[in-house]
Amino acid sequence: MMQDACDSVAVTDAGQSQLCPRQAALAAPRSVESYDDFCRVALSLFRFIGAAYATGASDCWEAAYRFADEAPGIADSPLLVARAAALVRILRCGRPCELCFMPPSCRRLSKDEAELMRLLAVARRKQPDELGSIVCQFVGSDQEDAATRAVNALAFC
Repeated sequence: MMQDACDSVAVTDAGQSQLCPRQAALAAPRSVESYDDFCRVALSLFRFIGAAYATGASDCWEAAYRFADEAPGIADSPLLVARAAALVRILRCGRPCELCFMPPSCRRLSKDEAELMRLLAVARRKQPDELGSIVCQFVGSDQEDAATRAVNALAFC
C-alpha cells in the first residue's frame, strides 16, 4: 500500500482509495453539539481527567472539580468527577492503547470520545443489552463488568 502525506488519500496496490487514518477519524461528523447538557459536562470532565493522566498536573484535577461545581443542574459535583474518573481509570486499564482526548474547549470529538459519549447515551436510555455489547467492544472482557457498572453509575449521577 502506498500512502501520500496525511492530508491526501491512500491508494492500495489494487487501486482502491482509502482515507488516511487522520482523515478517517475526522470524516465522520462528531460534534459535542449533538449531545445533551449532562453528556457535554461529562465530556469536559473526561477531557480534564485525560489531561491529568497525560501531564500529571494536579491543575487538571482542580479544573475538573471547578468545572463540575459551576455546571448547572449538577447536585453532587465531587461525586460526578469521581465517577467520571473511575470510568476513565477502568477504560485505561482495559485497553491496549491510551485513550485519546481532545482539549476541553474543542468542539470536535476524538474516536474514543465518541465511543464514550455513545456508552453514556446508551446507559442513560437504560438499554442494558446494547450497553453490554458496546462496552465489550471498547474494553477487554476482563474489564466489561467494572466498565458497565462505572458507566451506569456515571449516567445516573
